[in-house]
Amino acid sequence: MTPHPLLDIAEVARTEPYLRTVGEVFRAFRDQDSGCVSYGVRLADGERWFVKEATTDAAQHSLNRAWAFHRAVRHPVIVPQLHRFAAGEGRTAAVMPWHDGELLYSPARLRHAGPLARLQALPVPRVLRAVGHLLDAHLAVEAAGFVAVDLYDGAFLYDFDAGELHLIDLDEYRPGPFTLQADRLPGSRRFMAPEEWRRGSTIDTRTTVHALGRAIRLLLSTAGERPAWRGTAAQLTLVERATRPDPAERFTTVAELAAAWRRSAHGAPDNAA
Repeated sequence: MTPHPLLDIAEVARTEPYLRTVGEVFRAFRDQDSGCVSYGVRLADGERWFVKEATTDAAQHSLNRAWAFHRAVRHPVIVPQLHRFAAGEGRTAAVMPWHDGELLYSPARLRHAGPLARLQALPVPRVLRAVGHLLDAHLAVEAAGFVAVDLYDGAFLYDFDAGELHLIDLDEYRPGPFTLQADRLPGSRRFMAPEEWRRGSTIDTRTTVHALGRAIRLLLSTAGERPAWRGTAAQLTLVERATRPDPAERFTTVAELAAAWRRSAHGAPDNAA
């Protein structure tokens, strides 16, 4: 059997020149805050792949963390890292399947007209389907003993044609619970829980619950300076509980949040409050 040019390679001298010898680099993402450079590659047989290479020590540390995460967590919504190869100077590159879609994150000045605003204008049932995908994926994350770190709308890849949500760049997810040894965790202020800003605090599944609550609130609201809630009053009550400042007042697990969310979809009251 002919070796696969991306899934069977062990080491290359330089990533981009190698990719150009085995296929067409049809997209390149060079100016990333993560310190990684990524490529969309189309092979001769038409297969499309996403290759992400670390270019700094910090990015390599994050990519190593992501590799461990993807060995432990598999879910159809989470775009997996299937293979990695050495790329010179102590760096590695990860190989993932390419998925069509648009990142929902937009700079603040564009949020009234970007992909997120487009999703927020979709019929509510389609948005609820995306929320269901998000929760289902994090049930798998929780079951594997991991907690969400740096979850925000930049990790949401939405295919408007297929109506499918995928999660990418979950590189900071880590086993939990753990004690925060820094002054803060990486992440977006719009999604982070108060404990993510306190050295010595406990980061656990209740922190994941907070991030998911913020995500649900964002997805099910209208765009603009004064977003309006598009879900039901019962669903809003769940979101408010998930995002309370005190972790002890939130849902204790993603499973508890997901179960309450499903009950709310059928008009049942949340008796877990």
